Amino acid sequence: MHAFHHLWPQIAFGLILVGGLYLFVTEKVRIDVTAMLILLALVVTGILDEKQALSGFASEPAIIVAAVFVISGGLAATGVTEHIGAWIGRASGRSEWRTIAVVMPIVALLASFTHHVMVTAMMLPLLLKHARDRHLPASRLLMPMSLAASLGTTLTLVSAPAFLLANDQLQRAGTSGLGIFSITPIGIALVVVGTGYMLAARWLLPKRSGEGGEDDYLRLGRFRTELLVVPGGQWATRTLAEMQKAIGPSVQVLGWLRDGVMRTDLTSSSPLLGGDVLLVEAGADELMSLHDDPGLDLNAIARYGDQLSGEGRPQLVQTVVAPGSEFIGRSIRELDFSRQFHAVIAGLWRHAGQVAERLSDARLREGDLLVLWGHPSRLAELASSHGFLLLAPFAGEAKRRLRAPLALAILAGTILLAASNRLPVPLAFLLGAVAMIATRCIDIQQAYREIDVRIFVMIAGVIPLGIAMEQTGTADLLASGLAHLVAHWPPLTVLLVMFTAAALLTQPMSDSATVALLGPVAISLAQMLDMPPTPFVVCTAMGAVVAFLTPIGHHGNLLILGPGQYRFADFLRVGLPLTVLLGLVSAWMARWLWLKGPLLPHWGEIAHPQNRVPCGDGGRGGTNRSVRSGGNTEYPSRAQVLPKRCASRSASGPLPRWRWPKRAS
Repeated sequence: MHAFHHLWPQIAFGLILVGGLYLFVTEKVRIDVTAMLILLALVVTGILDEKQALSGFASEPAIIVAAVFVISGGLAATGVTEHIGAWIGRASGRSEWRTIAVVMPIVALLASFTHHVMVTAMMLPLLLKHARDRHLPASRLLMPMSLAASLGTTLTLVSAPAFLLANDQLQRAGTSGLGIFSITPIGIALVVVGTGYMLAARWLLPKRSGEGGEDDYLRLGRFRTELLVVPGGQWATRTLAEMQKAIGPSVQVLGWLRDGVMRTDLTSSSPLLGGDVLLVEAGADELMSLHDDPGLDLNAIARYGDQLSGEGRPQLVQTVVAPGSEFIGRSIRELDFSRQFHAVIAGLWRHAGQVAERLSDARLREGDLLVLWGHPSRLAELASSHGFLLLAPFAGEAKRRLRAPLALAILAGTILLAASNRLPVPLAFLLGAVAMIATRCIDIQQAYREIDVRIFVMIAGVIPLGIAMEQTGTADLLASGLAHLVAHWPPLTVLLVMFTAAALLTQPMSDSATVALLGPVAISLAQMLDMPPTPFVVCTAMGAVVAFLTPIGHHGNLLILGPGQYRFADFLRVGLPLTVLLGLVSAWMARWLWLKGPLLPHWGEIAHPQNRVPCGDGGRGGTNRSVRSGGNTEYPSRAQVLPKRCASRSASGPLPRWRWPKRAS
């Protein structure tokens, strides 16, 4: 009975772990719900107290992840990411290899401080359009782009939750943790190797055009509307070119009216005058941005908005002209929307076919999408009309492009504060997120929408899983078995084992859950081998983040799966040799950074067995020292920690360890 009571924590944790893994793999419930169920089970069984169980919500990883989401949202809301994406499209040229060579490094850089799925989603329509315009197979471009977004998360500590969890585990293990750029050398090497691999092994990529329906998806965002230059506003007397630079390249000017007359003699260098009307085509976000610009107004709203009555604050909505509608074939001018429905038509999208030069002259067709402006009470009456379908809030987010320089300055300041240690990393990024909101780069409602609550809750839930794994002794138990297996292996091979274990486990699980599970094992293994835990935990996190084996291993792969017309086997064919290569690079660089291994291959360590040293000093002269930038943690030698273990093995020979040539000072 006493033995059962002693083993109960490990038995209970094992049952909870098996159940959690089953739910993570099958996704019968959402991953954040699974994390909460694990957390509650650990408390109910007495493995953790309530303070330990809830520690994840106040942890550094959870705070940084939430702040990074808000900062990423600020960059998107000010048009920074879109502008960079458009520049990438222009710089990519017309050849396949040049597109890959340009896209991959820049996408990786973007993903280093923003969420990689957001970067993938932003680049997806741009690359599909690029491939279609230049007659390139989309499948040859989308997979390298998605890979680059994943590799970009290895450039900084804050770009992937897995590295934040790894850092938290290292700090709880008594080390000084990782700096924001501690893993950057590995990340740079991975991006270079990944880009080179995709350029050299393009023949492994399938040749398929983008999904046919994607063309319509791209065109859905083009609305025809008219802009009025507000007299006395910020754009009056400024040139059209200046205004276009501020509102973005995706707004296309189709015509210019002055005093009601179409002027073909005016150019982009001509000054705008108050009362001028511009006929434009713009996306949903741009249309909302133009509506919010104090120097511009949607012409229909400016002309008829004061005539509208109703309750509630006026708003933009969208609706579709129904099949068989009585309004089909009639022009917007004939309908007299402001009198009949107490709303105005501010924009129109049409699936196919020409639209009249003036919006008011456009004759409605079945399936036309109308952008309406009016009071909520009157719009509710319009919803009961049989002539229209799907009345809903307008699907557009205003871009605050004039604040783009400010958003970039906030990002730079945040990185500088975090890298210089003037503020702890969580506080630096929290300050950056608050600054984005305070300077109105992003409004508070949009900031909350940008935070992926599922990821935040999952991180807060899996941190106690790692604590329980250490507290019950499960991590030590697994590590001791692994240590017995790898005790005679060189460090590079052991690091590869940790990378491989994480790479395989992360396919059915998330990268955060994989690190939460294997991180404590990596730390215990390093301690048993009398080595610094940092390279082992970093290689584990790298394996969880960059393993490119299946489409389900990363959310970004799921985004490109349909548009690129990929099959499961495509990812395995391209990703298996790539993942092996990335694993070798990760382990080699980690050994160089934290175990004083050589940066360049030294074949003598294989050819000359005398380089092996007994377990007593581990090739370090009695002490292991972390050589991470800024790190000064000392680890006792194997002779100090495991003298009995070493002595017991003296009969069968010393435990092989490796000695590397000293690096030149």
